[in-house]
Amino acid sequence: MKIGVLALQGAFIEHINILKNLDVEAIEIRKKEELDNIDGLIIPGGESTAIGKLLVDLDIKDSLIKKIKNGLPIFGTCAGLILLAKKIINDDKTHLGVMDITVKRNAYGRQLGSFYTEQDVKYIGEKIKMTFIRAPYIENVENNVEILAIVDNHIVAAQQDNILVTSFHPELTDDTRVHKYFIEIVKNYKK
Repeated sequence: MKIGVLALQGAFIEHINILKNLDVEAIEIRKKEELDNIDGLIIPGGESTAIGKLLVDLDIKDSLIKKIKNGLPIFGTCAGLILLAKKIINDDKTHLGVMDITVKRNAYGRQLGSFYTEQDVKYIGEKIKMTFIRAPYIENVENNVEILAIVDNHIVAAQQDNILVTSFHPELTDDTRVHKYFIEIVKNYKK
């Protein structure tokens, strides 16, 4: 099994390290062709506008959308969640637009609004460690999206078929259960 981590900008190396610690082959994805050699993809946190622009500039966007719609398992954290959303509050532009969610970016404020908590996540476990850094949250979900976790009355984790998203950064803790859950999604995916 090979899981790619989009390595255009943001906190991708932490995801690579967790996957390697879980004995999964992890590949940094920087070119469209590299998408053909993976069984799943993580879109890390970072700056969603910058990553979105790079997806277009490097001609990755359309191929990635097609692969996601064909079932490629995707896990988006923080900026990754924003990139996957069909709607972004106060922004007419979307990026990949493949998940039926509406998100609010920087919903918890700026860097000073960053925080840590522990919360149960459906299917994954109890007291999952959650680090929020200028995090978005999900304002609204459509019927085919399952809510997995809520913090302070805001949706912070959800799943739609092959797409898993979190507002928080599981890669910044020593708790690997969210990544293990994504690995199970990848194992169940049939190319």
